Amino acid sequence: MKITGAHWSGGELHLKTSDPEAVRFAMGFKEGDYTLQKARKPRSLDANGLAWTLIDKIAEACRLGKDEVYRNTIRDVGGNTSFPLVRLDAYDELRRTWEAKGLGWQCELMPSQVPGYVTACLTYGSSAFDTKQMSVFIDRLIQDCQALEIPTPADERIESLLEAWDGKQ
Repeated sequence: MKITGAHWSGGELHLKTSDPEAVRFAMGFKEGDYTLQKARKPRSLDANGLAWTLIDKIAEACRLGKDEVYRNTIRDVGGNTSFPLVRLDAYDELRRTWEAKGLGWQCELMPSQVPGYVTACLTYGSSAFDTKQMSVFIDRLIQDCQALEIPTPADERIESLLEAWDGKQ
């Protein structure tokens, strides 16, 4: 549902939409079922293609698997990790469902001071990245390529891919 307007009145937030599905949505609403967040433009397949090309070159040069290079680099991007406190007996299910989202979606166990609980380090995959995070991800891959003396595309080409991804072109 696309929200076309909003106003605050008497301690209540009122949202405006012309979407006919809104009535069905509103009638089925249960407190806590939904979270509002700003819509983001999807990443460019060109930027994603560049990332995987660089990952392939790094993997070849280092004699590593592409998945390993991707998963390690994902962890270097800031703002894509959360740390919920989880009951120890629920951790395995959380890990299974989180990691089923994709290759970059990682769940690691961390100790907790709370008896019977652990902290889960949840890392989001690149499919959830915004433009800034994807830029950092590609920059990190380029730095790794440069350290390994692997040729990379010109800065102008990379900037063009990221701008197109951000919807500026």
